[in-house]
Amino acid sequence: MKPRPTTHRLLAALLALAVILSLVGCRPAHPLRLGSNQWPGYEPVYLARDEGLLPADKVKLVELPSATEVIEYLRNGSLDAGMLTLDEVISLLADGVPLKVVLVMDVSDGADAVVAHPQIDSLDKLKGKRIGVELSAVGAVMLESLLQAAHLSVDDIALINLPVDEHLEAFRQGQVDVLITFEPTRSRLLAEGAVELFNSHRIPGRIVDVLALRQDALVHHHDQVSDLIDAYFAARRKMQQHPQSAYARMAPRLHTDLPTLKQMYQGMHLPDLQENHDWLNGKARLERQARQLADLMVQWKLIESAPALDGLASEAFLPQP
Repeated sequence: MKPRPTTHRLLAALLALAVILSLVGCRPAHPLRLGSNQWPGYEPVYLARDEGLLPADKVKLVELPSATEVIEYLRNGSLDAGMLTLDEVISLLADGVPLKVVLVMDVSDGADAVVAHPQIDSLDKLKGKRIGVELSAVGAVMLESLLQAAHLSVDDIALINLPVDEHLEAFRQGQVDVLITFEPTRSRLLAEGAVELFNSHRIPGRIVDVLALRQDALVHHHDQVSDLIDAYFAARRKMQQHPQSAYARMAPRLHTDLPTLKQMYQGMHLPDLQENHDWLNGKARLERQARQLADLMVQWKLIESAPALDGLASEAFLPQP
């Protein structure tokens, strides 16, 4: 007859099994699922993937037609992380979706713009015109700033709420006279003869794009988050050291050419590693910006009340400068 295991051997076997199960339980069931719409400020992440700096078994990139869909996928848990404008993060927080910002990707410096048909070539011709804009906080920031510059009120225009993925065709078809939009739509319409009346260069620091993660992803995908941010900065270095080859790889994804892509990047500032630490550290620069933006969103009835923003950002996943 086979001898029974001793109590000591049985306890050792059970302990080994517990360790194995704990390791399996900590291993993520899938790659980190990161979503975005199309925007040049997010492109370094796609460059990192295409350059082999971001293995698909660690991070899965999901490109969606609009930020609205990115928000919905984050809300229902189909995405673990999203590349979003700061106001989109605030909207999700207001809906009870717990998020943490771990990277500031870009600050708009002209890439968000107001374009018009050629006959509307100055701000003093805006009164009574149909202005298309997606009524997000970015749209509200741009609209409010435009109206102030033109010395108009919202009652002086015909406001048309227009989803981002409809901007291009709505302008081409003459459904709007003026459009508040952003790259790459801005450059496409300017190339077709539209005129630019206003852009985000006149409101520096107010429109920010970030990488935000659901709180559960920070636990289950901790290593992948660090790998993602490392790959992002590696792609940024390639853009700086080998711009021609980097832009040549990025341009087709944005359906544009190299000169236009370079012009797009002139309209935004991509914070480097040290600047990211400054944005995300305990001095809470990002949190201050978020509070101002949340107040505007309440004013425009985009959210009912401002969510708690303490601890919004974390620099824990950034490499040391």
